[in-house]
Amino acid sequence: MQDAKEITDIIRASIDTKERIIANPVLIGEIEKVTTLIAKAFTDGNKVLFCGNGGSAADAQHLAAEFSGRFYTDRDPLFSEALHCNTSYITAVANDYGYDVVYSRLVKGMGRKGDVLVALSTSGNSVNIIKALEQARNIGMINVGLTGETGGKMKDICDHLLNVPSTDTPRIQESHIMIGHIICQLVEQRLFK
Repeated sequence: MQDAKEITDIIRASIDTKERIIANPVLIGEIEKVTTLIAKAFTDGNKVLFCGNGGSAADAQHLAAEFSGRFYTDRDPLFSEALHCNTSYITAVANDYGYDVVYSRLVKGMGRKGDVLVALSTSGNSVNIIKALEQARNIGMINVGLTGETGGKMKDICDHLLNVPSTDTPRIQESHIMIGHIICQLVEQRLFK
C-alpha cells in the first residue's frame, strides 16, 4: 500500500506542475509566441535545432523527430535536428576542445540567421548550453530556452524563456515534453492544414 500512495503522490506532483503552467498566462503566452516563430521559421525555409544534456538531450531528440518525421499529419518533413546525435563528433570535440563547446561549434557550423535554437536545461545553467545560445545569438538565430522555475543563466540570453514553475527535475522534464508536444502539434496544424 505504501508504494501505491507514493505512486499517486508522484502523479499528483506532475499534475500540480501542469496546473501551475495553466494558471500562468505569461508562460502560456510565451508558448504561443514560440509556436508562431517556429512556424514562421519553417515557412521562411529556416531550421530548428535542439540541444540538451542527459534526459534533456533525449527530450531534444524526441522533439526534433516530431518535426523532421511527423506528429499527427502525414506530411513533408521539416528541417529539425538534435545536435548531439553524431557521437563521433561529440566525442572528438569533447576530447580535443572540451565538452563545453560541443554544441556551440555545431551551432557555428550549421546555424544561420533566422534559424531557431531550442535549448533544454532544467537548471538553466549548463555551460555547453549557455555557449550554444551565445553562439546562436551572434549568428542572429532565435533563442528559445526550456528550463525550470528560475531560468538560471539562460534567462538572460533567451529571446523566449519557457520556464516550468518547478525545481524538481523529473517534473520539469515531463512538462518540457508536454510543452514541446503542444508546440509541435500547433506548428503542424498551421503549416499543414
